[in-house]
Amino acid sequence: MAEFLRIRRGSIGPADVGLPTGPGSRRTPGLRREEIAALAGVSVDYYTRIEQGRETAPSDAVLGALARALRLTDDEHSHLLALADRTAGRTPRRHRADPQPVRPGLALLLNSVRPSPAYVLSEVNDLLAANPEGLALMPGLDDWPPAARNTIRYTFLHPAARTLFADWDRVAGNCVANLHTAELTAPERTAELVDELSSAGTEFAALWRRHEVRVKRGGDTAFQHPVIGRVTLANEVLEHAGDGQRMLIYQAAPGTSEHDALTLLAMTAQATNTR
Repeated sequence: MAEFLRIRRGSIGPADVGLPTGPGSRRTPGLRREEIAALAGVSVDYYTRIEQGRETAPSDAVLGALARALRLTDDEHSHLLALADRTAGRTPRRHRADPQPVRPGLALLLNSVRPSPAYVLSEVNDLLAANPEGLALMPGLDDWPPAARNTIRYTFLHPAARTLFADWDRVAGNCVANLHTAELTAPERTAELVDELSSAGTEFAALWRRHEVRVKRGGDTAFQHPVIGRVTLANEVLEHAGDGQRMLIYQAAPGTSEHDALTLLAMTAQATNTR
């Protein structure tokens, strides 16, 4: 919690919150502690104790005031509350059970949405199931043993990912921001993945230290695929509360060139499966 507050304080400047910058340069980036304390309506000493980890049970009202002062998004505010629960030893207000085997209904849905590539993922993006188009969309993913298939691991460690994702930097940043949302509901699995990727000599460690938090809710992803070429696909995330499983579906509107590309991808996947 203390680290998260320090990082967020360092990422917001006086102009962002309507404060004068004042003369001269600042020794460190971001707002000063006394500025955050004033914006949140708490004493400087109290805020300092929170940021130094000496105050372990601030109230939700104080945390809400700090969230407003730091201009936190809804996802970041929820993350701050969850961090505070863990710091104070309280029962988490958001808890999920360990992922269970993929439910038959989700497995059926994977087939029903074809030729749209689709995946069932755990909270840390372990690949629990995929349809043939899903595996074909990420070249080389199915070369890894099932236990190693994780879309965040693929993004950072598989050589094909660097060219597959046309905007790799954005995809990588979103992966890490989404993983931060799992560190409180799947802490052991998150820690294992963070340790692995941080020690792999990639950009992951630097992105993780930024402590950006975003829940994956869908959007657009641009691919430069070796078979279907350059294509931008919309993606949607369907989450089943309680079991930690999510379905990620890439799709395109019928009659578009992107939909034609997905049909070609499906044909390629079928040909591969029948060899």
